[in-house]
Amino acid sequence: MSVDASSSAEWTDIRDGVRALCQRFPGEYWRKLDRERAYPTDFVRALTDAGYLGCLIPEEYGGSGLGIGAAAAILEEVHKNGGNAAACHAQMYTMGTILRHGNAAQKKAYLPDIATGRRRLQAFGVTEPTAGTDTTSIRTTAVRQGDRYVVNGQKVWTSRAEHSDLMLLLARTSPRDTVAKKTEGLSVLIVDMKDALGRGLTIRPIRTMINHATTEIFFDNLEVPAANLVGEEGKGFRYILDGMNAERILIAAECLGDARWFIAKATAYAKERVVFGRPIGQNQGIQFPIARAYAATEAAELMVKRAISLFDAGRPCGAEANLAKLTAADASWQAADMCLQTHGGFGFAEEYDIERKFRETRLYQIAPISTNLILAYIAEHVLGLPRSY
Repeated sequence: MSVDASSSAEWTDIRDGVRALCQRFPGEYWRKLDRERAYPTDFVRALTDAGYLGCLIPEEYGGSGLGIGAAAAILEEVHKNGGNAAACHAQMYTMGTILRHGNAAQKKAYLPDIATGRRRLQAFGVTEPTAGTDTTSIRTTAVRQGDRYVVNGQKVWTSRAEHSDLMLLLARTSPRDTVAKKTEGLSVLIVDMKDALGRGLTIRPIRTMINHATTEIFFDNLEVPAANLVGEEGKGFRYILDGMNAERILIAAECLGDARWFIAKATAYAKERVVFGRPIGQNQGIQFPIARAYAATEAAELMVKRAISLFDAGRPCGAEANLAKLTAADASWQAADMCLQTHGGFGFAEEYDIERKFRETRLYQIAPISTNLILAYIAEHVLGLPRSY
């Protein structure tokens, strides 16, 4: 089996289409964006115009009505071909909260525009500086006053906020000390960011080692129409969790794409790079790390496929989604380290794209959920060990 003859051959037409689209955005395009910390506007527009970002939205709302397997194929191919879908992947799955828990008016008002890209729903306001991954400890409040909620607080690591028209915001609508369970009293609001800017909403970019357009958000008496409440007040934590499995599966698919890019890059270089009169790929010290990265990636794909099949069948898949993300993120990081080592000093050169993607794929050890939290989940919910936090 060649490196490209992967078992991830499903959705051939979609994969071929995404691959052809990515050829219009070669390494030079991504390197320039990375240097300037710029948003890939043209790339996102091309994916949108091709209908890829609306693939999970039902046809009645202008989308393709496909399953998460198709979405995973799209994102994997973007990464496998040297791009990075972090700039737009939330456009695929964040809308799921509205789709599954929004009312008819909200679905009609937002989903068609999200499907066509007329409006971007890419910002997800959950994490806070003091709470981190302890979501139930968030302090941002939304107080009902007549037909509006008044929001005060702060969010951090809210990626793409400057490039999004809408944001899904998780805020506390009931004080934590007044609810029976700490997961209660949290609600989801749809925030019109263009309307809110300068009227209680402030966005501050955070410069990071990865060009992901992430920001911190400040709310100062921001008024949000009560009609923008998604589902029932106080039930927002469950709504947010409901979308986490999709996020984990799709991020896992991106990791598979990264891993395959690194493996292909390293394999090609190992064949053509001659040192001491022989290709370096003839040396087991080069061969074995590449082969191990390949094995880890193929094994991770099986877990991703398992999670996809359960999700699309509407069956519980919390453990499988977490395991898919864990194994795929580990495989991509293993492949990244191997690829950099194979190239030696050339791997640090910008023109090879390795150092860029090395930085990009490192993120998946900590986001959108850290490896340690996944391990804690498996320990408690799969193995039945005592809760550790």
